[in-house]
Amino acid sequence: MAIDKKSLKKMFPNLYRELEELEECKVPIDAVREDAEAAERAAMEEESLEPTNLTDKFRHYIPSAVDFIRRCDTEAQAEEIIAYLQKKGELTNEEAEKLRSQLKREGVRSFGSKKEENYYFREGGIF
Repeated sequence: MAIDKKSLKKMFPNLYRELEELEECKVPIDAVREDAEAAERAAMEEESLEPTNLTDKFRHYIPSAVDFIRRCDTEAQAEEIIAYLQKKGELTNEEAEKLRSQLKREGVRSFGSKKEENYYFREGGIF
């Protein structure tokens, strides 16, 4: 399916603008590192030179099932999270049953206070 410039501009004005500005969006590559370890060291040094004083306590953080459950408002939402993580294989059957048992016995807030929107940004000192 061919489309002319006029139709493209009319249907997708932002895409058309980006395509027209393509030359301005290029990033030059002015160096190549053949040694993977040297490249990794250089990347780590660049990370440590970030112009910020913010804490970095959530870098590479992987939320647990409990972290997801703490975002829930209802037991039904928490059960949905548990079922999903179990289906994906991120929870064993035993872990899922333990979480379900606690959920039924003590409720959704037994996993901790609710993590509101932007929780990690606030805790990390960004907001």
